[in-house]
Amino acid sequence: MISKLEEYIVPEAISLGLDAASAEEVIRNLGGKLMNAGFVRESFIEAVLAREMKMPTGLPLNGYYNAAIPHTDIEHVIKSGIGIATLVKPVVFQNIISPDEKVDVRLVFILAIEQPKSLIEMLQEFAGLLQNPQLVADLMHAQHLDQVHETLKKAPSITAKV
Repeated sequence: MISKLEEYIVPEAISLGLDAASAEEVIRNLGGKLMNAGFVRESFIEAVLAREMKMPTGLPLNGYYNAAIPHTDIEHVIKSGIGIATLVKPVVFQNIISPDEKVDVRLVFILAIEQPKSLIEMLQEFAGLLQNPQLVADLMHAQHLDQVHETLKKAPSITAKV
């Protein structure tokens, strides 16, 4: 069965083993790939960066790795898609719950969602995935897109209409 997460992965927007110096660099990398693939407008990257400053998305997880799920408003999106980066070394995102706290992140999912209510459903799917330290570790160790897809197939799925 294909999970909604797997269904919306944009192969051109996958950066496995990305060596980035900052959260901004990761967002620019993935946002640029989504833009080049025709999923987002030129305004997308700056909108994601602006939103991240006001409403951060760093998620401390229970396992060895932490994640972030940057995203922005639907007017910057052409069609729904997800980009993923696994990072060689952590970059700092601010904590989603306590914005004054820093989170060292090594797994980033950038969301381009064209329907507002779908964002919450998609975030619920990510919650199921990110609560499983083994699935997070499997994503972090993925060397190829096929391994990313295999891991996402194991993620719990809800009925998201993205």
